[in-house]
Amino acid sequence: MPRDASELVHRLARDAEAVCRHYLSNGRRQGSYWLVGDVRNTPGRSMFVRLRELPKRPAGKWTDAATGEHGDLLDIIRETCGLLDFRDVADEARRFLGLPRSEPGPDCRRHLSTVPTGSLESARRLFAMSSPISGTIVETYLRQRGIINLHGIDSLRFHPRCYYRPEAGTTAEIWPAMIAAVTDLQGHITGVHRTWLDPSGCDKAPVGTPRRAMGHLLGHAVRFGLSGDVMAAGEGIETMLSLRCAVPSMAMVAALSAAHLAAFLFPATLRRIYIVRDDDRAGDGAVAGLFDRAQSAGIEAMVLSPQDGDFNEDLRNSDISALRAALRIQLTPEDVGRFLSTGA
Repeated sequence: MPRDASELVHRLARDAEAVCRHYLSNGRRQGSYWLVGDVRNTPGRSMFVRLRELPKRPAGKWTDAATGEHGDLLDIIRETCGLLDFRDVADEARRFLGLPRSEPGPDCRRHLSTVPTGSLESARRLFAMSSPISGTIVETYLRQRGIINLHGIDSLRFHPRCYYRPEAGTTAEIWPAMIAAVTDLQGHITGVHRTWLDPSGCDKAPVGTPRRAMGHLLGHAVRFGLSGDVMAAGEGIETMLSLRCAVPSMAMVAALSAAHLAAFLFPATLRRIYIVRDDDRAGDGAVAGLFDRAQSAGIEAMVLSPQDGDFNEDLRNSDISALRAALRIQLTPEDVGRFLSTGA
């Protein structure tokens, strides 16, 4: 059994082309090299992986001509799988090689560049490793939930092999995931939210907690549209995307939980905020807290209430016309003309 990173690298290099076909599927073989855009499996030709062993030129080594980055096959596994912990990289390599899992030795710790799990840097790295949602199962999943307006939501991405660990110290599972960027008022990523999905895209993955966030979340949010003088703020991503189907030109944020909604930081340009209520006790508490904070800051606060549990339920249980009709009597007349007239 491999005891350290160098032995894992050696075993992977014996079949470097198979590794590339699996983890760098957007590339192709040309002569003695595998060509691809970069180590994150972007289509292109600037990165090349050596497939054959030559004197002083081992198989499995790669170089990105565009950036000067270089590494070995373990680095490829780490980057394409979005792994943040050396143990997970080694376990994935052993899984590919058909070997038992084992704790990596000290050499493996030295070999892999890691960041603390759940940290700000790990959140930013995971988002950077993910891809746009167009044509992915994230798009399938959202459309299954009635959310069809998917234009201009760059804060959402797709990762095909996102690790899910049921509990600390347990074996990680691999599921596709919707990755959402949590950003501050300056647009800097402070965290990410993961929604693990069933490979069919028809529902969330059958795991204990299919939604998890990491990074610095308090006061920040997942943002849809540029902040202006009017915006809507609520808890869930799907709730806010459902509302956005009815009023696509209004800026919106998803704070991800009732506690984080109550602590949401206001943009300097904001003069009116619509607080999107979820029909539960926690939601009512978050609305009351944010309402009081907005008024104290001189911002007009209004509450948008769903007919059912949340606005995604409203959208799925009726249609977009009914949702617009329900919003028409809750928005100010000025905002009806501004945000609903073109879509009604």
